This record gives sequence, C-alpha cells and structure tokens, in this order.
Amino acid sequence: MLEILLAIALALLLILYRQTRSTKKALREAQDETFLLKQERQMVIEFMHNMVEALGEGTRREELFERITHAAVKSTGAMTAAIFENIDGRLLRCASIEGLFPPHKPLRSDEMANLSTRSKFLERILRSESFPIGEGVVGAVAETKKGILIRDAISDGRIFQHSDEALRVYSIIASPILFRNELIGVLCVANPANRQPFTDVDFSLVDNIAEHAGMALHNAANIHLLLEKNRLDVDIELAANIQRLLLPSEYPDLKQLDIASTYILAQKVGGDLYDVFQIDENRIGVAVADVSGKGISGSLMMAITQTHLRHFALSLESPSEVLKAVNRELMEAGMRKEMFITFVYAIIDVSENTVTVARAGHELPIVVRRTLKAEASVEKIESSGMALGMVDNRIFGHTLKDVSVPFNPGDILFLYTDGITETANRDGKEFSYARLADILRENAEISMNELNELLLKQVERFSETDHYDDDLTMVSVKYRLSCDLR
Repeated sequence: MLEILLAIALALLLILYRQTRSTKKALREAQDETFLLKQERQMVIEFMHNMVEALGEGTRREELFERITHAAVKSTGAMTAAIFENIDGRLLRCASIEGLFPPHKPLRSDEMANLSTRSKFLERILRSESFPIGEGVVGAVAETKKGILIRDAISDGRIFQHSDEALRVYSIIASPILFRNELIGVLCVANPANRQPFTDVDFSLVDNIAEHAGMALHNAANIHLLLEKNRLDVDIELAANIQRLLLPSEYPDLKQLDIASTYILAQKVGGDLYDVFQIDENRIGVAVADVSGKGISGSLMMAITQTHLRHFALSLESPSEVLKAVNRELMEAGMRKEMFITFVYAIIDVSENTVTVARAGHELPIVVRRTLKAEASVEKIESSGMALGMVDNRIFGHTLKDVSVPFNPGDILFLYTDGITETANRDGKEFSYARLADILRENAEISMNELNELLLKQVERFSETDHYDDDLTMVSVKYRLSCDLR
C-alpha cells in the first residue's frame, strides 16, 4: 500500500514539475513577446519623431525616402532596403536604396561584369528601371495594397534568384506605403543580417513604418506646396508693392487740367499701366498700356516699359519718337516672343490747345467735346500702329504716326484699356464702346473723379459683379472752362 502511495506522490510531483516548467516557459515567452512589442513600439516612435523632425526642417522628398529605408534596415536588422515609388498609377520605380538590394530582373552579362562596384552600380540600375504594377512581389503588393512576408525566399518561385551570392534573397518583407488608400509606393526589406527568416514582429514593424511613412510623405508634399505658395505670395506682394509705387501718386500741377485715374486689378498683380507726368510748364504726358502677359512677369515688363517712357519722354519731342525708342529698347533686351504691349501715349499742350497722340495697337483715344448750346460729342482719335515688342523698328516705325487734334477748354481726353469695354454680363454681352460713349457724352459736365466713379459703377451694374477677368484702367483729363478756374 505504501509503495502505491509513493508512486502516486511521485507522479503528482512530476506532473506539477512539468506544469511549473510549462508555466515558466509560457511566462518567458510572454515576457519576450511583451519586450518585442515594447521594442517595436519604441522603434516606431523613434521613426515618427525622425519624420516629424525632417518635416520641420523642410526636408526634400528624396531625403525622406532615404530616412525611411534607413529606419527599415535599422529596425529589422535587414541587410538592405528599398522604396519603389508609384509613377502615374501604372509603374513602379526605385526611389531610394540602402545596401545591395537585388534587382527583380536578371542582369545582363555586361552588367554582371560591373559588379565590382556593386553598391553604386546596382543603385543606378534600380533607379533607371521601371516595371508595371502587378509584376513580381513588389508589383503584387502595389496592386493589392497588402503587405507580404516571405520567410523562405530561396524556395519561393515568386522571387528571382541571381547567381551572385551577394544578390540572393533569403527572406523578404514588402509593405505598401499608402495615404487614405492611395498608393505612394512600396517599402521592401531583404535578408536579415543573422541569416534567420524575418519574423511576424519584423513584418509588423515594416508595416508600421510604411503606414507612418505614407502620412509623412503626404504631409511633406503639402508642406512643400505651402512653402512654395508662401514664397510665391511674398513675391506677388513684393511685385504688387513695386507696381503701386510706380503708379503716379499725384498729378502735374497745371490748374487748367482736371485729372483722374482708376485702376482695378483682376489679380493681385496687374498687367495694365497708366502714367501722367509733366514734361514742361505747358505740356503733360499721358499714357495707358496693356501687356499681353499678366501676373508677375507682366508687372515687371510694365515697370521696365514705364522707366523707358519717362526717360525718352523728357528728351524726345513727339509721342511716336518716344514709342519707337521704347520699342527699340524692349526688342534689344530680348522681350519674350509671346509677350507684347499695346500702348497709347498722348501729349497735352495747354499753350497750343492741342493733344498729340501715337498709338501702338491700343484702344483708340477718345475726345469728348462739350459745347454750351448742344449735347457733347464723342470722337475717336484715329491713328495706326503695332503693339510694342512684336517687331523691330524697321517695321514698327512705318506703322506709327503722330495725330494732333484740337484740345480746348471744356474738352475731355479719355484713355482706357479693353477691360472696360470687354467686360461681359451673365449673357455674355460686352459693355461695349457704344455704352462707354453714351456715358461720356451724357456726363461731360461733371468732374473727372465723378466721371470715373460713375463709369465704374455702370460697368459693375452691367456685369453684376465687382470681380473681373481683366484689369480695368481709365485716365480722364478735362481742360477746364474759364468759369471752372475761379
């Protein structure tokens, strides 16, 4: 009986020992798994910190790719890693590589001969080649947007194995880099340094890195766009400030003349120009122009043109000679072929009671003649001429001529750009010269500031908007009647 009890006791002790040993093993495994999870979490946190730091520094996209591949190698102990970027939703191309990442296609014999310079040579091959989404393991990941862990790549038929030992693939992980399910690329790591297969923990790590990389790359693109926009906004604001400085802030001090100007920009920087300046005690120059290109380039071209205008207006007598000189300077400076400037320049002489005009392809100037006994009349000053910057002076000079007409007390000279007459309403009808002429004819007795304000209100009422597709510019000059001088 005693022997039976001892046998039972020994059996119970053996069972208890085995259970205790199994419990300790399970505990150790749980502790190991907890440690690995903590380690994975710490690696991902470090990677995220690295990406945030890079974004804060405005790191280029190419450098972000390099940081991602380096993090993948460091966290998994892989010998090599690469990122294949999505090109137009059809192709994949290597964007970053660390280590000897094997090409997914066979190398030619001449390429094999160059393997003495392995790293740089393989990088050049990988970066120069592209392959369709869906081709090979990397292409499959791109197509399905699901990661792949291949523990034993040697026996996996999906992996091409090179004859060179250094390019053999023993184990590989490929994870999609996504943002809101849109494919950015595929992150791959290959060949653990310890020659052991990649584990589920490694797979989870690469997946996490790829997930956070997608967010970082998307944010980087937005940050770069924002930085570019901010730089562009600064450039535009600078150009707009320069333009405002170039426009006349005050008019010549000739008591015989009532002068007003209006300039409404369609964008932050305009492509129109106007100028009013004194030539001598009896003459003033008045100019209005419209450049074919808008924005910053148009604004800069206008600044250059105005500088030439002011320079030549003080040394040359006639408007046509001034425009010829300006055109010569623009052509010699290499004005862009697709850009030209329509221009009208007038000289008002209060001692001779005349206005002399030269026109380079611009809207015809208007003279409003006011009489005491009848309604005012409106007439165009007819003159020919090609736009500035289109042809050299051998042709330009033949098309240009001065036209002088009387300019007496009560008369108005009105210069404008086609933004006035070509403003359209919701039905597509333009404001037109006829409407402009009617307003000028019916309001010749009011001041020039009032006239310009009235015209602008009429254009806004007609178009039912105060936002325009083109700049609106007008300059009005009235020769005051003797009774208005009191």
